[in-house]
Amino acid sequence: MTTFDKREEGFEKRFALDEETRFKALARRNKKLGLWAAEKLGLSGEAAEAYAKEVVVADLEEAGDEDVFRKLRTDFDAKGVVVSDHQIRRNMDEFLAAAATEMKAG
Repeated sequence: MTTFDKREEGFEKRFALDEETRFKALARRNKKLGLWAAEKLGLSGEAAEAYAKEVVVADLEEAGDEDVFRKLRTDFDAKGVVVSDHQIRRNMDEFLAAAATEMKAG
């Protein structure tokens, strides 16, 4: 194996690890986001946990964050909960930062 091949393999492993870490951080963010939304929707206990799982699964519909945003927006509107688009997106960003920090901390 040449030095170039070794470097390429190293980059591929690093990329795979980065993608796995990103996936886990997004899943953690989505759970936090789901629990926050559940509280706004008046859910608690097992119902809140189940809703948080729905939010995590919603992120698997398409690439990006729009699927999660759309779920929350639709659910808030259906229940008459007043939360701005800006607040939803801000919480998405804040919970992602918190999840990334938690992941780094171990």
